[in-house]
Amino acid sequence: MNLFSGTISLLENALNYSSTKQKVISQNIANVDTPNYKAKEVSFKAALDYAVDQSFSTNRTDYRHFVLHKPVDASSSVINKKLVSYNENGNSVDIDREMSDLAKNQIYYNALTERVSGKFSTLQNVIRGGK
Repeated sequence: MNLFSGTISLLENALNYSSTKQKVISQNIANVDTPNYKAKEVSFKAALDYAVDQSFSTNRTDYRHFVLHKPVDASSSVINKKLVSYNENGNSVDIDREMSDLAKNQIYYNALTERVSGKFSTLQNVIRGGK
């Protein structure tokens, strides 16, 4: 949705990122006691690359020009955590860190939804003519 500016689409991409992060954190918490489970995380760089590729396109006028558009899959932003210590059963989930990440992500998501709500109420105010 591109109404008057790209702000709403940027907020939409941020909400998608936060939603994916919520799912990954929830999976990690659910598998805290699963033997040999490797904790996952959402890569901000991969999510950013995906968002840029969605809104950025190039036109090659000559075959010698560089190809700047590379398709990135949104699911590729979920990766296994690197450099983590493992529990006795081979599990790499740190429940304290996951709960902390969950709280931070919830605050981030709430801020985004309030911002989207504010944008739509501003549009609604404009449509009504300021009444």
